[in-house]
Amino acid sequence: MIRDRQFKVDEGGVRLDAALLDAFPSVSRAFAREAIKRGTVLVNGRMAPKGIKLVGGETITVKELAEAADNVVQPNAAIPLRIVHEDAVLLAFDKPAGMPVQPLSRDETSTLMNGVVAHYPECQTLGDSPLMAGALHRIDADTSGLVLAARTSDAFGFLRAQFSNQTVEKKYLALVEGRVCESGRIESDLAHDPTLPFCRMIDADHNRLTCAQRAKLRRLHAVTEYKPIAHEREENEDRTLLEVTIFTGVTHQIRAQLAQAGMHIVNDRLYGAFAVENMCGHCLHAFSARFRHPVDGADTTISTSLPPWAAGAKENSEN
Repeated sequence: MIRDRQFKVDEGGVRLDAALLDAFPSVSRAFAREAIKRGTVLVNGRMAPKGIKLVGGETITVKELAEAADNVVQPNAAIPLRIVHEDAVLLAFDKPAGMPVQPLSRDETSTLMNGVVAHYPECQTLGDSPLMAGALHRIDADTSGLVLAARTSDAFGFLRAQFSNQTVEKKYLALVEGRVCESGRIESDLAHDPTLPFCRMIDADHNRLTCAQRAKLRRLHAVTEYKPIAHEREENEDRTLLEVTIFTGVTHQIRAQLAQAGMHIVNDRLYGAFAVENMCGHCLHAFSARFRHPVDGADTTISTSLPPWAAGAKENSEN
């Protein structure tokens, strides 16, 4: 972190953020712009507007400016951790619905990985992006369940390669609206809907986009297999508990593909389900993962316990 520094600008026509990068090579453009916006960088003693161009001769005062090395997950010991597996190189957690896996910025402190680095500081600098902190994969904030994290760089590389090569078998539990009696397989290309300001996945081939919009889509191939394992009836509405298996890991894959097939996950309003009062998140749970362990290559499966809505569906189905 750079604090309480001053320098003079010799030449004009340079943007303030570019001048900061020239003066402090360890700073990223994003952090320079963030500091300008926060008012921790002053031009001749005054806050500067975004995008200002300097004329030359100005005195730049840096009160506080983050460096690239500061872009790490901040520890927060107040985040509760549900540990389902722990060994010398690998951790597994049961994340509650409503909690993001990792922060989007270094100032965010309410995610699972903030809690992880508080108790396992060796994870803080691991990962293939600065704020992964050893997390090997992500699940949606409103999806509960299994999240794996590495404790060493070798373990991270070994395990991350399995996720990239789609050899990790991931099983989920999904409670969907209606009665599903047959197992099935859904294979399609998904893409981010370019007409929305938020993330929602659509079928890349069957949508309401123009031909020009469709041609620009980044297609992501996804395969989802499902089978019904229990049925229940809740307030005159049928529901089915599905066991879902995936090897691919496309954003919102299970939610989008099940909805496109007419099986809406309970309380997943983004993909067309009815709202359920007083429910946090939707009824999708990352239940288990099967992979090769980074120490000896042994076939390993780690599972969580059933979430209450899944346990209730199985119990109701058996009664």
